[in-house]
Amino acid sequence: MGTTALVTTLSAPARAQGAPPAATKAKADDLEKLQAFQSTGTAAAPEIPQTGKRADAIRRILTKVKLPEGFKIDLYAIVPDARALAVGPNAGVVFVGTRKTKVYTVTDRDKDRVADEVRAFAPGIDFKVPNGVCFSRDGVLTVVEQNRVLAFPAAEFFYENPDVAAGVLVKQGELIPASEESYNHTARVCRVGADGKTYIALGQPYNVPPQDKLDLYTKAGIGGIIRIDADGKNREVYATGVRNSVGMDFSASDKALWFTDNQVDGMGDDQPPGELNRATKAGENFGFPWFGGGHVRTTEYKDAAPPKDAVFPQAELPPHAADLGMTFYSGKMFPERYWGGIFTAEHGSWNRTQPIGARIMFVPVNPDGSAGQPKPFAEGWLTSDGEYLGRPVDVAVMLDGSLLVSDDTAGAIYRISYEGK
Repeated sequence: MGTTALVTTLSAPARAQGAPPAATKAKADDLEKLQAFQSTGTAAAPEIPQTGKRADAIRRILTKVKLPEGFKIDLYAIVPDARALAVGPNAGVVFVGTRKTKVYTVTDRDKDRVADEVRAFAPGIDFKVPNGVCFSRDGVLTVVEQNRVLAFPAAEFFYENPDVAAGVLVKQGELIPASEESYNHTARVCRVGADGKTYIALGQPYNVPPQDKLDLYTKAGIGGIIRIDADGKNREVYATGVRNSVGMDFSASDKALWFTDNQVDGMGDDQPPGELNRATKAGENFGFPWFGGGHVRTTEYKDAAPPKDAVFPQAELPPHAADLGMTFYSGKMFPERYWGGIFTAEHGSWNRTQPIGARIMFVPVNPDGSAGQPKPFAEGWLTSDGEYLGRPVDVAVMLDGSLLVSDDTAGAIYRISYEGK
């Protein structure tokens, strides 16, 4: 579907009730203009400096990161609040989501494997927690906000202009009921499947939700994964029983959707485990809130019968390491033992008495499609004194087979490459 065809088939933006503030109305008007291929008069966003003391300090930190023999890690780009990553399928431009108000573009023009230019994308649009970014195979960028979904056809080729073709897949206030908007677990992620549908994880706002919310959440897909067509239609709840997934990817071999899930807090340092899950069909329930992680029952639901068909994780991950982004390794740069395996990003503990995490894990995938034993791949951002020198959020494979890692604490993206023994 071409750029014009896609944008014109997308739903019109929601119109706010009453008289919105002038700035908000102007931003809404800008989005309407972009949908109609009209100029907004927005100036290009300023470049983010890529050199200086901050870059030098981050490079010094990276000397502390330990990797397997033959690998090295370098600073790829300074990107404020960098979180979810989407690598353009054609030119390798990297789009970066944040939990703030901006999406960034990262460009390596001279292909020296270090970014030359970082700017805010579509600066005329008023984004709200645009964490989720993902590409379709034909180059359409989807941005999933806290409570809206936008699409940008041919974003990789027209991103340099502040005016870009834009469409609304899900109107503001219709991704989840407005009554359930929260400051907690608002970071959405997305992936486009081989079926052309966009899959979106919707974290629920509670540590453990009250029982009177379950029917609403099940119907809306909150605490689960939904999917929609490329034009935003035919919404369907794909999976339930998910507490707060902030990372997912499709297996190239069997098309199954794998995802990480952050599990219940306040149950002690050593339980419950984090989860790496595998969804093979629509309608599966992954056990939350009856299970807090793995087979560990929650206190709140200990007397309630769990679903008989609950799907347990493929791999249990270290408790409270905050596993976020994940990707299948689809490149060929790394040794063959990594091909088809899974890299995950551990953001690091926030309430564990002895912090763990702040590292990249590798999970091999067995020939039968099951997960092998998770093991650390890159670590060193967490000191022995419990100080975070960085907090990895997401991982993505570049077109050359190297691995990108985002870090929202350092405000940076790293590149891991392999040079052999």
